[in-house]
Amino acid sequence: MPVTVRAAAEADLPAILALYRQLSVNDLVPDAATAVETWRQILASGFMTVHVAELDGRVVATCVLVIAPNLTRNMRSFGLIENVVTEEGLRGQGVGKRVVQAAVAQAWDAGCYKVMLLTGRKDPAVLAFYEACGFSRGKTAFEVRRPG
Repeated sequence: MPVTVRAAAEADLPAILALYRQLSVNDLVPDAATAVETWRQILASGFMTVHVAELDGRVVATCVLVIAPNLTRNMRSFGLIENVVTEEGLRGQGVGKRVVQAAVAQAWDAGCYKVMLLTGRKDPAVLAFYEACGFSRGKTAFEVRRPG
């Protein structure tokens, strides 16, 4: 399967939003016109990269990498991966793994000392996917969400 992984561009917004509708079916995903300003901020950020996987000219998977500067660990940054999603019909074929691996490779190239990923999914297939991407379940995660 000839998949190409690259950093997202401005024109990728509608395809990424379509993937996000498959990520969390109960989330409200904005339309492209509403999201364009936030999208431009993301693309201009020096800390965030949205990776996309293309197949036959279509964006079929994506993930976000945030590289956070850090004053500990010899001032090495750390990476955070979020919003990992592959088009439903292509799951289990290595496309998502390719896009996550590209994000991890970028983090290593940037000198990050670790890359973290948090999921609330309990599906054993999802957990196995992240382990196949090189992540381990070694630490306890905590989160707090804004009320309301």
